[in-house]
Amino acid sequence: MASTSDFKNGLCLIINNDIYTIVEFQHVKPGKGPAFVRTKMKGITSGKTLDKTFNAGEKIETARVEKRPHQFLYADDMGYNFMDTNNFEQISIEEKLIDRANLLKDGQFVDILIHDETETPLAVELPPFVELMITYTEPGIKGDTATNALKAATVETGATVMVPLFVEQDIMIKVDTRDGSYSERVK
Repeated sequence: MASTSDFKNGLCLIINNDIYTIVEFQHVKPGKGPAFVRTKMKGITSGKTLDKTFNAGEKIETARVEKRPHQFLYADDMGYNFMDTNNFEQISIEEKLIDRANLLKDGQFVDILIHDETETPLAVELPPFVELMITYTEPGIKGDTATNALKAATVETGATVMVPLFVEQDIMIKVDTRDGSYSERVK
């Protein structure tokens, strides 16, 4: 059990038999009335966002969640297979637990959120940025750089990323895994 004074970003709470993590929170002390805490939370298993207000000092049940480092091995019919980097055990995870699974490449390191009491995987967190090779893109037309124009590019994992016109095939780029957007070229 924790109270609202223990809130911090990333804290996992159990609300309506689902596990939510706090994305942002704000303590509010109005001029009239009691203090309260306004939170924005994201469901770990469902992905839903929830805006909830708690009274100051209210007790909330917390969930014990562990981040464990894993390495992506391969994908097959059963799901995505990862290896624990500490004890070399393999685990298979469904695609619905992986946000932006199309940006995973073989050998990539990720963190898997595991519920401490039941030892069940809850979600897979990719690193903030991944470096991927462009396997196909249309050539950019010279002189079309006056605007912020983008074109589609296919990367080595099969995902399609919108890139600026000057980016060509067989170039490494850095992709933001939070929204799947182009970040920069890798030198």
